[in-house]
Amino acid sequence: MTGERAGAAADLVAIDALGPGEQYRTRRREVLLSTAGAAVAELSIVPPLYVSRTLAAQRKAAPLPVGQRVAALSAAARIFTDGVIAGLDFESYVALASRISGLPIAVTRAGARGVADGVGGAFDAVRPARPVGATLDWRDEGTRRGGAVWARRGEVFAVHAAGNGPGVHGLWPQALALGYRVAVRPSRREPLTAHRLVHALRQGGFRPEDAVYLPTDHAGADEIIRAADLAMVYGGQPVVDKYAGDPAVIVNGPGRSKILITADQDWREHLDLVVDSIANLGGMACVNTTAVLYQGDPAPLARAIAERLAAIEPLPTDDERAILPTRPVEDARALAAYLAAKAAGSSPLLGADQVVADLGDGYAALRPAVHLLPAPDPDRLNVELPFPCVWVAPWSPDAAIEPLRHSLVLTALTGDERLIDDLLAEPTIANVYFGPHPTWYAAPGIPHDGFLADALMRNKGFIHR
Repeated sequence: MTGERAGAAADLVAIDALGPGEQYRTRRREVLLSTAGAAVAELSIVPPLYVSRTLAAQRKAAPLPVGQRVAALSAAARIFTDGVIAGLDFESYVALASRISGLPIAVTRAGARGVADGVGGAFDAVRPARPVGATLDWRDEGTRRGGAVWARRGEVFAVHAAGNGPGVHGLWPQALALGYRVAVRPSRREPLTAHRLVHALRQGGFRPEDAVYLPTDHAGADEIIRAADLAMVYGGQPVVDKYAGDPAVIVNGPGRSKILITADQDWREHLDLVVDSIANLGGMACVNTTAVLYQGDPAPLARAIAERLAAIEPLPTDDERAILPTRPVEDARALAAYLAAKAAGSSPLLGADQVVADLGDGYAALRPAVHLLPAPDPDRLNVELPFPCVWVAPWSPDAAIEPLRHSLVLTALTGDERLIDDLLAEPTIANVYFGPHPTWYAAPGIPHDGFLADALMRNKGFIHR
């Protein structure tokens, strides 16, 4: 990568804003680096005034007819994978997104293809959320006798996107399917997927006002939230706390996903699933397993997990065999130091001291970490880091639901159906997977953290002559 670093400034990929007109290259631009420190792209940064004018233009545009939205989403999915967009074909885009984010290239490619599937299947994804007694069109014959119309809660939907992988961009196109106009503020950690997708949507048949791409600073980000009717934001606990009291903001915070194995199960039969749940997707996703709890002595299970994860080879991001994410060395060391502080009092089977795998040229892969806890301490069970990092702890029915709370996904390997009832009744557990299903598993009919349409739509009573 030394030659790459030397020539990095010579040919930067331009990532321009996409407002209600054509693409917009701003005077203020930010150079983006690969995790190896090479300058690879230049991102336009739009000011708050441009943001407010753009969302005002979106608000003035009426939604496209449903049939046109269906056709445009289908076309955009094909263009996203097959087209040359902003000078990049699909493989060039995947390679560059991987270098910037540190997500392994094979994981990035799979996530990008998942985005295309999400775009093409956006209408299929919103159907399970629609109440059976409601219709999308008031002209439906059933409303003559009185019924419900499924109506938007607003017109403009804003997205503060995450940068931990392309997959997050497979969700918000559902808002386009429902007739919203969408404004996306990308993450600097991975701005390419949203850029490519907004281009593909426009080439597929959506108007510029239907989907805009607004890289901006914190002031601009606040303006996007203020100017939109509804917004979805991604981030850590500080972001969750910031928007906790705002009903117009959908917050996607830390996942803190977990696996529970009860005494009636042989954990050896589920070891492949446990390791896969921890390490798949580079361990960077909110659906990766953060904690494993076992009703019995967890030490043998923890040792087996550590043995399997220790065998993963640290490789450069562009190696097709790579599983682990990469970061600049100093960032990787900071993460390891944070982990070491949080892990005090636990038993490190793969500790913070071995996390940083220096690959040379200023960047490092993040090796997996496994810590055994003497008790199911919720504070540590919910420490989530952007690489394969897992806490293993004992669990007993006396501990009940408390250590399992605040989980985006909880996979329960158990034969106890009453326990499943309790998990489903717990409001801080978003999704319960009963049986051998990895925590990262997703399907159109399975909500992520509730259906997105739950927040975007409402039922209005309606009757007509």
